[in-house]
Amino acid sequence: MVVAAIDVLIPTVNRRTALAITLTSLLGQTFQDFSVVIADQSPDPAESTGSPEIAVLLDALRWHGHRVEVHHRPERRGMAEQRDFLLSRASASYAHFLDDDVLLDPPVLERMLGVIRRERCGFVGCAAAGLGFLDDVRPDQQGIELWEGPVVPEPLTPETVPWHRHEVNNAANPLHLERQLAPEGGVVRYKVAWVGGANVLFDRAKLGEVGGFSFWPQLPPDHAGEEVLAELLLVHTYGGCGILPSGTYHLCLPTNVPDRRRSALELLPGRLASLNSA
Repeated sequence: MVVAAIDVLIPTVNRRTALAITLTSLLGQTFQDFSVVIADQSPDPAESTGSPEIAVLLDALRWHGHRVEVHHRPERRGMAEQRDFLLSRASASYAHFLDDDVLLDPPVLERMLGVIRRERCGFVGCAAAGLGFLDDVRPDQQGIELWEGPVVPEPLTPETVPWHRHEVNNAANPLHLERQLAPEGGVVRYKVAWVGGANVLFDRAKLGEVGGFSFWPQLPPDHAGEEVLAELLLVHTYGGCGILPSGTYHLCLPTNVPDRRRSALELLPGRLASLNSA
């Protein structure tokens, strides 16, 4: 079997229309050396990955030479378990976690891959911007910290995590910052604590070395923040960055994880504490 450069890993549940938009975005990417693995937790796959429109898109991806896997996994044991399963199906050097409710500009994959190959860091992320917030300018949340040199590990401790960095990824901040910092389309790298899980390209080996999402059995099914924990560990160990232009647009659907009170960060304090001894 020929291994692609990137495995695109998509968790989905009950989002047929949104998933169709996301898959169509993949068909239009300028970089095409990728495979696709979908883990579908919809109760009835006929209403999601088994629907006629999704079947056509999957066939189109296969027609264009992409390996496509679809796994129906109706038992929901939390997003960390879902991500751990998807990662177990990956064999490429780079694992691209992509949510089922985003629209991508055509150059996004190519841009992300170029940065992670140059920087050799743990991950490169593109924040999902909300186009509906274009008129909501938030200068108080745009204190972006740019990487002037190479992306390097940042020696974080639980007490020194720069939590404020997430603000630049809120609402339409990535679009407003793109206009300021990358008006001609050049790539800007910026510092993050995490960039979320919507559109993140990981070095698969490095993600595995910090444990990936193997901590899932220690979490209740209704948890959140599993991607934050994994990305913090990578920032500490290998470095990570966000990039502009993000070229990633959130479809603004209701979240499938409405109860975010049980954070992986709080439930697994030992993982963060390990930053001190890493």
